[in-house]
Amino acid sequence: MRSTAAIMNEGINILLQKMGVLETEEFISTLLKESFDYTEWRREHYTDIDIDPNEFNRMAVQFDKNNPL
Repeated sequence: MRSTAAIMNEGINILLQKMGVLETEEFISTLLKESFDYTEWRREHYTDIDIDPNEFNRMAVQFDKNNPL
């Protein structure tokens, strides 16, 4: 498993590539200003999705293959 620092670095780099510097900074500052519970957010926004974890993993791997950075 990768270190937290490695995961954070990759996440920041992805945000920078996809959103640019200003939007990345705005995204991060919004997360820091507001109390944000990702698990609760996911439950609220994806209530109609009930998927087997193995199927989810397969879909994620396929998505990654189809959408290289």
